[in-house]
Amino acid sequence: MNRLSRQKKQALALIVALTIGGLAGVWFGLVNAQRNSLRALGDKTAAAQRKLQLVLRTIETSDRIQAGLEDSGKRLENIESGMAAGDLYSWAIETIRQFKASYKIDIPQFSQIDGPRQVNLLPGFPYKQIAITIAGAGGFYDIGQFIADFENKYPHMRIQNLSLVPGGLGEADPAANPAAHEKLSFRMEIVALVKPTVAL
Repeated sequence: MNRLSRQKKQALALIVALTIGGLAGVWFGLVNAQRNSLRALGDKTAAAQRKLQLVLRTIETSDRIQAGLEDSGKRLENIESGMAAGDLYSWAIETIRQFKASYKIDIPQFSQIDGPRQVNLLPGFPYKQIAITIAGAGGFYDIGQFIADFENKYPHMRIQNLSLVPGGLGEADPAANPAAHEKLSFRMEIVALVKPTVAL
């Protein structure tokens, strides 16, 4: 009984070969294809989760961005409320005189307004600018404090072309007035942005 006939051995070998071939076909045809499909699906799921995380982060930060945008809009409105408008010459003189009231400097000379003209600072900049030259006298530290405080208070204005000369305005003989040694005459140009007019 242990001995199988040659035909039965061949039949058995054929069955074993067909079984192995069938299992290999099932493995490569079905199982391996399913594994590849599952791997691709896992990659797509990971990519979708990354996109979802990005969207969730964007949603979380959108409230902060919106609040920051509103704050920036309010700051811009506040700055624009102080910009030159109406009679530009009167506005410039009144603004400078009101500001200089708490400083120990004299500003008796005001030039005519130059402008309004386009600002070539940035393309499409929505503001125009004016310039006025002022001249006066004061102590070195008083003039310095005036300039620093002026540019800090008015972010829409800047001082340029500053020139300082020893002696106060109209002081012909500094020896006649010893305090004149401590005074400087100054000339500076103040450039201010003009509030845009809203077209209705």
